[in-house]
Formats: sequence, structure tokens, C-alpha cells
Amino acid sequence: MAKVIIPTPLRKFTNQESKVQVEGTTVKEAIHQLITNFPDLKKNLLDENGGIRGFVNIFVDEDDIRNLQQEDTPLEAHSTLSIIPAIAGGSGAIDEIEFSKEELARYNRHIIIPDFGLDAQKKLKAAKVLVVGSGGLGSPLLLYLAAAGVGTIGIVDFDVVDDSNLQRQVLYGVENVGTPKVEAAKKRLQQLNPHITIVTYNTQLTSKNALEIVREYDVVADGTDNFPTRYLVNDASVITGKPNVYASIFQFEGQVAVFNYTDKNGVTGPNYRDLYPAPPDPGLIPNCAEGGVLGVLPGIIGTLQANEVIKVITGVGEILSGRFFVFDALTFETRTLKITKNKNTPEIKELIDYEQFCGIKAVEKAIKEITVQEFESWLAGDEDIQVIDVREPDEYEQVNIGALLIPLATVKERADEISKDKKVVIHCKLGGRSAKAIRELEEAFGFENLYNLKGGITAIEQETDLTKKSAQY
Repeated sequence: MAKVIIPTPLRKFTNQESKVQVEGTTVKEAIHQLITNFPDLKKNLLDENGGIRGFVNIFVDEDDIRNLQQEDTPLEAHSTLSIIPAIAGGSGAIDEIEFSKEELARYNRHIIIPDFGLDAQKKLKAAKVLVVGSGGLGSPLLLYLAAAGVGTIGIVDFDVVDDSNLQRQVLYGVENVGTPKVEAAKKRLQQLNPHITIVTYNTQLTSKNALEIVREYDVVADGTDNFPTRYLVNDASVITGKPNVYASIFQFEGQVAVFNYTDKNGVTGPNYRDLYPAPPDPGLIPNCAEGGVLGVLPGIIGTLQANEVIKVITGVGEILSGRFFVFDALTFETRTLKITKNKNTPEIKELIDYEQFCGIKAVEKAIKEITVQEFESWLAGDEDIQVIDVREPDEYEQVNIGALLIPLATVKERADEISKDKKVVIHCKLGGRSAKAIRELEEAFGFENLYNLKGGITAIEQETDLTKKSAQY
């Protein structure tokens, strides 16, 4: 019997089993038995014609079946099938690079490594790395690139720090909540290493600006959390000829690879589209906001991503090009699979509409917000409003303003308690959960009268005396 490794996103269809034994002399027979045993897997593995979906790759032991005999690849009794679905060089003249006394002391532990040395450290200082996304993956990635001495680091992100980020985004602290991530990141990284340059782009990466931004850098590190931006980063990297150091996380599983890397012989390895020609159907694979992620996982994977960036810049070690690393935090198992260029991958000549290509938005629609001061003025003006608190009951008992308590997990089932005829102000502790509640209600029920209270109950306590009045709204 062959063994099938079930990835984290699909384990909900296999009763949380990570390894399944199946009968079959070929991959096709093994997959057929797998979906016979677990019928809900079928839509995730096979398309309407019964073929393997474009965003799913299958490996026999370490080899991609596309490089073997496709679905007719024979299996031995000891074969292992791995199902891998998609989950959203330095430059400059290093001889001219000089280090101050302080820098030499800082990087001493690098410089004394026989296979690294001063030349590799010079390459780091000369390098320019663009990090797309400064969240869970971006946090450890940025910290270690800055600490290592990468001379110029660009950061693309237009999000603000939310209290829900702090479980895993170790680049930020409570004092940064409500601050643009790129600003908070720049301040933290400059505190860590004042000898480097941080360039920030407080904007969404789009087809209109991606090529202009990416061209300025030597290496791109993809820490994004959605498929439209992931394909955009890949295509911009291919068009501009930049290596793309990729990482992805979901719940307990992480992936790392280096795409579009040109080796010393001038041979360019596979890009993301060689592995995943097409994105998954909208909603088929949840993102971390929907499915969650173990807090330490982005730290592990983001650090491995930083390791590959440093190797690409310095040329030290064996680059993870043509290979795909998978880590399972639950079983503490790792796999490194071989990947190659796909002869059927179309040539990438221009950027496209990636939201249309993936069938989803890269960025959620903006929600309406009000400040605590505006909220007070509404109350003072006797405006007819409803106030909803989406925190948990124990939080509500500690401090509240008498709002209707509807915990976030129950907002959809209790939507009929929320008015559509007047302004509704929704709040939580700091504003993150209430924003999520509003998005859920707007998407599911078409609400157009919901307002998120910026700063939540924390801002109310700090800037008003409404918690003392605790009126019923």
C-alpha cells in the first residue's frame, strides 16, 4: 500500500488524518481510492473533467509526477504520495564597500565563519531586498535581514497594526496598534540596526506600480497572504528578472521555495506558475484570517525565508531553487520536494488583472469608521443609533457601556437583532474584531449602516466617561 501525505488545509476532509494508506499501482488509482474513502476531497483535488486541479501538485517520493508519467506514474508498495496545494544575488561593486568599526564589531560572528567571511558581509551591505508584506512572515524576515546587515530593505504594506496581529507579528508591540505597519516596522528595524537603509511603501502593490518598485531591488521576498498579490509578485519578479524567495503558512503547515533564481551557469529555475499554473477556486482554500495560524509558525517559516534570502545574496550554500520545502509543525516532519520548469507554463510578458485572474479581491472593501469624539457627538445630539459590542462575555463584564453584547462568533446567527434602519456602531477592545464583524455582516446580509468605532472600548475608557454612565443603547 502506498502512503499519502495529506496537507493541513485538506485534513478536515480526512478526519484530521495526516497520513493515509491507499491501494493502487498508479497515482491515478491511488487518488481514486483516496476520494472514494474521503468523498469531500474530490472537489479539492479533481476538476470537472476528472483531472488534477491546476493549483494541486502531486509528488511521488521527491519527484513531481509531471516529470514522470503524470497520473500513470507507477507506485511501489513503499511509495509516498505528497499532495501539495497552493496555500495567498547581491549587487554593486563589493570592493568599494567599507565598514565602520561599529559595523565590523556587529557583524563579527558572520565574518569569522570560514565559508562566509568579509566578502559575503559586503554582499549583504550592497544588496537591496524588497519585502512584500510585513505581517506574520514579514516580521521575522525583516528582523533577521536587518540584523544580518542587508544594506537596503524595502517594505510594501498598507495595513495598520491591529491587536489581533500581536499573537504572531513579533515586529510590533501594543504601542504600535493603529499605526501604519511600514512606519512601525521602519522604527523598530532602525532601532535594531542603524547602519542600514529602510525604504517604505505605504501602498497596495498593484499591476500599476509593481514593476517600478520591484526593478529597484535585487531580491524579492514574498510574505503576502492572498493569491492575487502572490501571482503579481511572481510575474513582476519574472519580468524584471529578480529571484523571488517565497514562503506561505496555514494553520500548522508552512512552505518555502526560491523561484526564478538564475544560477552561476545562467540557468533560471522554475517560477511560482510552474508549480501552480492556476489559483484555487475562490473560497476553496481559506487564508490565515479565516483558518487561523499557530503563532510560532510564521516565526519558523519567516526565519527560513530570511535564510534563503541571505544565501541568494551571498551565494553561500545550496539555494532552494528547484526544490520545495514543506514543514508540518504538528508532526514536526519536513519534506523537500523536487520541482522543475513546466513546459506548458505560458511566457510571462506583462502584468494582468490579478483579482480577475484569481476571482477574489486582494484587498477587502474599506469599512466606515468613526472616532470616539464623533461617537460622543452622536450621543449628545440624541441621534437614533444602536451600539453593538462584539467582545466576549468575560470582557464585557469587566467594562462596558451598556451596548448590546453579540460576540463576534455569533454575529451572523444573530444578525436579525441588528437594525438596518438606523446607524449601528460596532466596537470591540481596539477595533479589529469589530471590523471583521462588519465585513461579515455586509457580505452576508448587505448591511450599509454599520460603523466601526476606532480604538474600541480602550479609546472609550481613555477619552470619555461613557463606561461610568453605562447607558443602554
